[in-house]
Amino acid sequence: MKQKSAWRWWAKALGEKASKCDKESDKIAVIRTAIFISYLITNSFIIANAIRHWNNNQPPIIHLYVNSK
Repeated sequence: MKQKSAWRWWAKALGEKASKCDKESDKIAVIRTAIFISYLITNSFIIANAIRHWNNNQPPIIHLYVNSK
């Protein structure tokens, strides 16, 4: 019974109940969970990229080419 109540709490945290039918509401909660996980993964990559390039202040390398004839 503990897993069922945890699922209900999670489904309620995702938003209001989508339907009066519990099976349909559970399916919609699974879809909302998948969307939430995709947002979480995307944001994690964005944050990781920002941290990776946090102090990337290297001076630019300038190449000079001289034409000699």
